Amino acid sequence: MKRMLFVCTANRYRSAIAEACFKEELRKRGLDDSWKVQSSGTWTTDGLPAIPDAIKRAGHLGFDISNHRSTAITGDQVKEADLVLVMDAGHKEALQVEFPQFNKKIFLLSEASKGIAYDIPDPMSGADPNDVVTEIQTLIKTGFEMICDLAR
Repeated sequence: MKRMLFVCTANRYRSAIAEACFKEELRKRGLDDSWKVQSSGTWTTDGLPAIPDAIKRAGHLGFDISNHRSTAITGDQVKEADLVLVMDAGHKEALQVEFPQFNKKIFLLSEASKGIAYDIPDPMSGADPNDVVTEIQTLIKTGFEMICDLAR
């Protein structure tokens, strides 16, 4: 079983939506039984709900993340994951410094999907939420095969 971990700052918006999007792509392709997909956050605490706007926007995409609860990232999660996809360069740098033995499996979502490194900005810091959600969904849909190949 392959293991995927999505990471953002608080695990209450971007990574929760990315997790739901990736699970849906797996389901559509009949691969959901062969993957374990989770999300986690840097600089967060366990058990916080998804941001209400994230729940609303995920709902527009057909995903229900209303039961999502934040999880603070741990070394065990990074170790167990075949691939760790982060939303911005700050996350990537922080994880690579904290877990240098796992550097080869930590990528920006944009890198894994398009081969081009760029940040997915945080809607809680002023980025347009529609653009953020659309970009996450597009990267996962169009780069699905590339992402899966990186996890092998």
